[in-house]
Amino acid sequence: MRRCSSPSRAVEGWSACDRTVDACPPGPLPTQGPPPAQGRGGRRGHRADCRPERRGPAARRGRPHPRPGRPGLFGVGTKSEILIVHTLRLPRIEAALWAGAAFGLAGAVFQSVLRNPLASPDILGISSGASLGAVAAVLWFGWSGVAISLSAFVGALVVALAIWALAWRKGLHGIRFVLVGIGLSYLSGSLISWLLSESSVREAQPVLLWTIGSVADVRGDHLDVLGWLVLAFATVIALSARPLRALSLGDELAKGLGVSLDRSRLVLLLASVALVATAISLTGPIAFVALLAAPIARRLQNDGGPALLVSCFVGAALTLAADVLGQHAVPGLVAPVGIVTGLIGAPYLLVLLAGQRKATS
Repeated sequence: MRRCSSPSRAVEGWSACDRTVDACPPGPLPTQGPPPAQGRGGRRGHRADCRPERRGPAARRGRPHPRPGRPGLFGVGTKSEILIVHTLRLPRIEAALWAGAAFGLAGAVFQSVLRNPLASPDILGISSGASLGAVAAVLWFGWSGVAISLSAFVGALVVALAIWALAWRKGLHGIRFVLVGIGLSYLSGSLISWLLSESSVREAQPVLLWTIGSVADVRGDHLDVLGWLVLAFATVIALSARPLRALSLGDELAKGLGVSLDRSRLVLLLASVALVATAISLTGPIAFVALLAAPIARRLQNDGGPALLVSCFVGAALTLAADVLGQHAVPGLVAPVGIVTGLIGAPYLLVLLAGQRKATS
């Protein structure tokens, strides 16, 4: 059976090359020298059992043996097992959890502050603004690493401030905020398309794939930065949980409770914008996680509050489940997580819009 010359080729979706490594008994790869073990029959060690007729009926029917699990997870086992688990799988899982938690928490804050179920970063254009900043940093300036995160934050902040300025009419009203955000979202998307059209195919292709939203290529060293930033901005939101709960009850009641409306909104929305920009700078804009996580979390908590902590867990679970579904739902096809969440979230958005129409009629 043909072997993969490098396990690093199995980056996307535990590909056939990954399954080839898993299907054979543990041992060094052929490029690392001959197998050291010898069987009772002479120099033909356990590597001889990799032939299809000796792997058993399950492997001959196309079902691979169990993939590297606990041995590779705890740092013991063959080099291929440790490589697959620690270099390919764990960073992907961690990226999905951190990004999903950030999107879920940001969605809960936006919907509670603006008291509108449509108020999520992807609908309002915050995600598009962050994507525009990151794409401009890569294609125009050739930046990488932390510079992309800063550019994404600047792009998201510019869009958020523009929405705030255009939607302000003797106060901030949720429906006007949403409508202005939708318009700026289309504007940011058009600018991203223009930047891609002005770039070469070699430069534009990876950026185009990034704009779909994927956790496949996130590096482990970037995950540390993502985790600390998410924790920092989440702490700011947690310290403002009392004003947020008051804002979700209405402006008059919040004023009666002594909450400064404008200052509380500004702090909460800026922290949420920073959360979204941080996650997008590494994974791209994963659609509809922020929109879906908050209402699911409120139903689970069932106390009428913003459900911040539950929104984090729901967003992380949604993103991870969508990534696993995209890898294994269709044999031989690996879909980025952004496509799966888009397929799930778009019908929910239509149902939500239909409900809003019935409520206003």
